[in-house]
Amino acid sequence: MAYVKWVFWGSFWLLIGGVLHYTLPQTDIVRVVETEVRRVDFGENSIFWASADAGNAQTGSRDVFFIQSFYDNDKPMVYRNEDTGWGWPPYFKFDTANLQTEATDLKSAKAAPQWVAVRHYGWRNEFLSIYPNAVNVKPVASPDVRIIPWMNIIILTILAAIAWAIRVRWIRFREARIDPVLEDVGDGFADAGDSLSAGRSKLRGLFGGKK
Repeated sequence: MAYVKWVFWGSFWLLIGGVLHYTLPQTDIVRVVETEVRRVDFGENSIFWASADAGNAQTGSRDVFFIQSFYDNDKPMVYRNEDTGWGWPPYFKFDTANLQTEATDLKSAKAAPQWVAVRHYGWRNEFLSIYPNAVNVKPVASPDVRIIPWMNIIILTILAAIAWAIRVRWIRFREARIDPVLEDVGDGFADAGDSLSAGRSKLRGLFGGKK
């Protein structure tokens, strides 16, 4: 039973961690080398794509902005640039075209790099052909610049406080309402067991007396 309990809670927190890691903003320091518009036909990985830009029709294929870049270690990274609108995650992003223009203006060559902080959410997976969604770009002085994730710290602190408050209230509710009921049920079973044992003893004495 304990094994099942640990598997359940482990799976639960793994799911919560995955959702938070995908949804919360992350920042990469990269060098933008190209921006493009690509026609995308959505298939089994459509869950990892946002909706069409605000005002456009929802279809099975559409043009999507992409931002191509390199890290300081020459590892490539590609971002998609899509509106989130009023959907999930709640970034309320409506400025896809403006963001693409800003990214295009920040393009640079390897010989004279312009480093850019790209804030995004989501994952990059080559096997599933999914890309993180860029939500903001801004120039920075170097690839070693330190960016403190204040938003993530605030959100995680609030979530931790909510989880702690729920746990405290659940413990109080269990101690006040559930545990006494379970104790009464346990006492009832114990009394029933004692009565059954007493009955068996009387029967043994009755038959023993006849011998």
